[in-house]
Amino acid sequence: MEVSCLGRRVFFGRKNKAMIKKTTHIEQIAFLKKIEGQVRGVQKMIEEGRYCVDIITQVHSAIGALYRVEDQILKKHLDHCVANALKGSSEKEKQEKINEIMELISRFRKTG
Repeated sequence: MEVSCLGRRVFFGRKNKAMIKKTTHIEQIAFLKKIEGQVRGVQKMIEEGRYCVDIITQVHSAIGALYRVEDQILKKHLDHCVANALKGSSEKEKQEKINEIMELISRFRKTG
């Protein structure tokens, strides 16, 4: 059973003993390595003087892959950290998480 999250998750295992499990995004490393390869490919295309549209297509592909990584990290944050804070009894923690998400949305709207 998972109870709370402030950058970590608390589980109760056998014999109701609390075990702290940090929220990680290690599964995103493989995707980031692929993106790194895509970016190196774009660099090589530029060095080789490849056609502009082909370069732009590859840049767009790398950007899309980064957005997918971002989506997965945000989803995990909402599913675990934010959801657990909203289920908890601390009004301060609930408000902090709401403010955090609102600031994130505001920051995303300013970029692009």
